[in-house]
Amino acid sequence: MHRDPVRDWLTLLTLSAITFICIVVWNVWVFDTVTQGGTIGTATTTTPMTFNRSSIDSIHAVFEKRATEEAKYVTGVYRYGDPSQ
Repeated sequence: MHRDPVRDWLTLLTLSAITFICIVVWNVWVFDTVTQGGTIGTATTTTPMTFNRSSIDSIHAVFEKRATEEAKYVTGVYRYGDPSQ
């Protein structure tokens, strides 16, 4: 088998150039599609958001508890000794 380095390098450079051109064309097409408001691939379907009222109430209760504790620190109900003094 006869190896021709010039032929091999030309083949490699040609395939690299073709690949680079394909990548540039693909990116230009994607950019153009997106800037015109299109989507790439299948469009996603939107589902109505459902809220679980009990989970929202429990989150609200956590924040109320934290606000109550903060108020105790602010109003002086809780006293603590400052070790730096």
